[in-house]
Amino acid sequence: MAVPKRKTSRQRRDKRFANKGLEVQSFTTCSNCSAALMPHSACKGCGFYKGKKVLISKDDRSVKRDEIKKQKEAKAAANASVEATAMEKGD
Repeated sequence: MAVPKRKTSRQRRDKRFANKGLEVQSFTTCSNCSAALMPHSACKGCGFYKGKKVLISKDDRSVKRDEIKKQKEAKAAANASVEATAMEKGD
């Protein structure tokens, strides 16, 4: 096992730990919603990065889901009416 031969002086010890300080983080603002965010990252609030929508939010997913559901219901209603008219003509 390695054992130091001499005592490490305070100056040498403190020089070693001088570079271990924390840096102040820089923040930017979102161009779409003006929220504070880290540089080079997408906004978690609105999902925009450099003016383009890159993240899909829960609200966007629910709106799209509702639109798809309405389209399916309309299609099913149209198919039901076509089948009903075909049944009437067949009788």
